[in-house]
Amino acid sequence: MAPINIMTRLKSLYTKSYDEPVISTQTAVFFSICLTLLYVVPFYISSTTRPSLTLSRDAPSVIRARIKAVTLSCIVSTLAVSWLITTKNNVSFPGTFKLLGWWPIGFPEIIRSLLLTAILFAGPLYESGIAEGEWRDWIKGRRVYETLYGWIGWRNYVAGPITEEVMFRSVIIPLHILSKMSSGRIVFMAPLYFGIAHVHHFYEFRLTHPDTSILAALLRSIIQFGYTTIFGWYATFLYLRTGSLPAVILAHAFCNWCGLPRFWGRVEARVPIGSPPVKGKNDSDRAPIYAYGPLSIGWTIAYYLILVGGAIGFYYALWPLTESPNALVAFNRHP
Repeated sequence: MAPINIMTRLKSLYTKSYDEPVISTQTAVFFSICLTLLYVVPFYISSTTRPSLTLSRDAPSVIRARIKAVTLSCIVSTLAVSWLITTKNNVSFPGTFKLLGWWPIGFPEIIRSLLLTAILFAGPLYESGIAEGEWRDWIKGRRVYETLYGWIGWRNYVAGPITEEVMFRSVIIPLHILSKMSSGRIVFMAPLYFGIAHVHHFYEFRLTHPDTSILAALLRSIIQFGYTTIFGWYATFLYLRTGSLPAVILAHAFCNWCGLPRFWGRVEARVPIGSPPVKGKNDSDRAPIYAYGPLSIGWTIAYYLILVGGAIGFYYALWPLTESPNALVAFNRHP
């Protein structure tokens, strides 16, 4: 038997085209719903993960227990989908890692994805970094330490982005690829699971804020569903175009850190008003306490101009900055 060229073999695995559906679209949707439930339902099974009138979802004990629960869910789901890819589609482990976004890591894709996301959030970066003067803390790394010091920051910027992207991109999207769903449908359909997974916050909010009207709580949940779904479109597009799970995780963490952009109101300055009430011998470099004061209207005008400019720049940079030889599917920009 003639020797097999290893590089040719690996290339064929990485560029394998799924011409025939491995699973039906209905099956992909059914399993995706099951995986979404597997991510959310454990929050309410155990008393250690279930919020109550006296225990918020932001309590450290609840956050720790939930991180353990979703980590286990992600491991089980990844193993199950990996088995499906390798056995039903006759793909080796390197090809499976490719479809799951684990390999190649894609360092250029990571840098370009972060740059693209930063362009989109140029307005908020200007507001917090320049107008509010946080750029000094960024250089010192102080904000990173303060953010990740508590369990809420660890959940929002580390555990949350990792587990959510593993489940809703690395695990669920390959199911839709194997079903031969078009790239456009995957981008707009797969993130719906991500949005639905956040709807349970309505119950938690009503439980911990009983004085808030149902209408206000419902409107809050609708808005949350909307922006999580929109982000899901972007994250899914990044994942399919770059084939890099780390790139999507870091973009997710970056978006969480920036938060929703300001769409109305004036930009204000951050003014120190005092030092922390308690200082230890190693706390001499801790940040002071800040309040916010008015700035001239020019700062606000500049902010909105940069916000719009960032959106325009994002539009034109979207395709060039996500171009990658590791793309999982092909897109047709001009149908």
